Amino acid sequence: MNENVKILYVDDEAHNLQAFKANFRRDFTLFTAESGAEGLEIFKREELNIILTDQRMPNMTGIEFLVEVQKINPEPMRILITGYSDINAVIDAINRGQVYRYLNKPWHYDDLKATILSAHEVFRLRRENRDLIDQLERANEQLEFLLRQKLLS
Repeated sequence: MNENVKILYVDDEAHNLQAFKANFRRDFTLFTAESGAEGLEIFKREELNIILTDQRMPNMTGIEFLVEVQKINPEPMRILITGYSDINAVIDAINRGQVYRYLNKPWHYDDLKATILSAHEVFRLRRENRDLIDQLERANEQLEFLLRQKLLS
């Protein structure tokens, strides 16, 4: 279906990762990690579109993970998932620009799939917009060059 959508899901609870893979493996290209450090290794070697992460994990919280992700490449859409009502963490993540959406655990298939598809559409449109801006800048440079050539002759 959307195999070109590459998703990384980071969660320290293996059963959550297994449930995610069982539900979405036919729809998307999936990568999973049980820690922020493992997630960063995958993130560095794969070109990903969407990052999902649990907030409460040992050694590195979801927000800390997303801060590191954003330093490497801010382009992928980021979704925070947590089973806790840690409103301060959510506000912090939103204010610091690390998250596109926040979802509660346990997630529901239809909600999560809709969120993923929506995030991918935003990702795709941002990338398309960036490409169009690049094309426009190149065209402007060519026009300026031609104008200078005409003025010199």
